[in-house]
Amino acid sequence: MNSPHTTTPTATTTALSGFDAQGHIGQLWVHPVKSCAGVRVPVARLLPTGLEGDREWMVVDAEGEFVSQRELPRMALVQPRLDDTHLYLDAPGLPTLALPRHAPRTASPMTVRVWDDTVPALDLGDAAAQWLSLCLGQQPDTPAGLRQLRLVQFDAARAAKQPRLSSAKWTDGQAVPNQFGDGFPLLVASQASLDELNARLYAQGQAAVDMRRFRPNLVLSGVDAHDEDRLEGLAIDVEADGSPQRVFVALTKPCVRCPIPDVNPDTAERGTAVGDALAAYRRDPRLNGAITFGMNGFAQTSLPAAGVWLREGQAFGGNWRFD
Repeated sequence: MNSPHTTTPTATTTALSGFDAQGHIGQLWVHPVKSCAGVRVPVARLLPTGLEGDREWMVVDAEGEFVSQRELPRMALVQPRLDDTHLYLDAPGLPTLALPRHAPRTASPMTVRVWDDTVPALDLGDAAAQWLSLCLGQQPDTPAGLRQLRLVQFDAARAAKQPRLSSAKWTDGQAVPNQFGDGFPLLVASQASLDELNARLYAQGQAAVDMRRFRPNLVLSGVDAHDEDRLEGLAIDVEADGSPQRVFVALTKPCVRCPIPDVNPDTAERGTAVGDALAAYRRDPRLNGAITFGMNGFAQTSLPAAGVWLREGQAFGGNWRFD
């Protein structure tokens, strides 16, 4: 991500008045490569497609289908890093893979699949594919169909002509573009929600877990457990083009949870304790009893072309949802 030290404005940390709930952004996370490890950052640029650099790259199989920790839990051990010019990937036992932040002109265009969506992408070449195949595809437990893997980057130029949009059912008809995320630009959870889950795990004799397992972008502090479920959205005061602006982030669809939170991000070992604990109290009637944790969201405000900067510690306000 671009350096924040000289180019980003100071965030507003003063509490916002006139809202039902108030708190602050406790953590900001970017996940450059879908389903690989995340990167906690002190500052991030919010764009219509989410946080800059989030889910901009993706691992696919030979058919162009996205691959995740559901099939390859070892992806949790692949640690991305970003700077202004490069994406770096590190993994145990392998040299660092360095790739240009912007795909070269020689990158081959292709179409990949994220769930039911076809998405334009750029293939990042054989060196990246070989690195991924060594890291993920040649493990003893790798399924036969996942031994040859490719790394792709979201093709923003092609997507501008035919964007991949979130479900209009959950956006009140607003056209919300996405990169490689599951379906929405942002995922929001709260520290209090994690604390409640850990209290339940402790009561069952299980170890506590951290927020990395849930892969959020914004972690809220100063609110009660699962208040993110009950808020219409977040109002955040920022600076845009040198002027104050209030940005609204809609919290729209509960995030249905698959087995990925049961993958240990430090060892890539699978368990069942997290899913079992959530199943006991997080069956969501809004989604026919599916297990949910956190809320999907998007920038409801029209953002400037350059986006706006969010910072850890930044204040937000929100009003309760009355459905």
